[in-house]
Amino acid sequence: MHLFEAVKQSVTTRQAAERYGLNVNRNGMAVCPFHRDRHPSMKVDRRYYCFGCGATGDVIDFVSRLHGMSAKEAALMLARDFSIPCGDGTDAPRQSAVKKLRQEAEEQKYRRMERHCFQVLADYYHLLHRWREEHAPSQPDEAWHPLFVEALQRLDYIEYLLDGLLSDDLRERAAIVTEYGKEVRAIEQRISGLAAAGPGCREERAGQRRTTPER
Repeated sequence: MHLFEAVKQSVTTRQAAERYGLNVNRNGMAVCPFHRDRHPSMKVDRRYYCFGCGATGDVIDFVSRLHGMSAKEAALMLARDFSIPCGDGTDAPRQSAVKKLRQEAEEQKYRRMERHCFQVLADYYHLLHRWREEHAPSQPDEAWHPLFVEALQRLDYIEYLLDGLLSDDLRERAAIVTEYGKEVRAIEQRISGLAAAGPGCREERAGQRRTTPER
């Protein structure tokens, strides 16, 4: 709601007059502050009208004239003093600040996701490199170790995802984080499982029960 409309709907001239020091009798009459008035000649209700000098207007006009300020300043003063929520000058800065904080929180959340995604893929990439070296067959007729096969199948693909996360294009990075999030979680679980298996049997178990994440 516009500031002026919110103020006019929320505060009567009588309320404002009493708030700013005028004595209003039970008939809604007060001594007019806009001319030398010895007897109450101004009627104050939702609007005001002086039977002596003819001054009239709404609550914003009244406060503007009473305090010698612009209509906008008077409306802001009334909104502040009567705690009126509105969609203009009084709460726009607060709304803007809240919106900015929310945007910053979302950006921070995305950056954490992006860093986490890159770290998981980098760890897996280093594992694949090691498996390719350590489990490469030494004889032409030797059976290929499952970890060696996995390294051959996955290295180029993981390198492609890592290159995407290093791109200057935010949309490309965001697409990888969003579209491959499930796969990254599966890779992370696999790495955790290997670490929990212990140094003596982790690779043996990984080779026996390989669960390559779905593409």
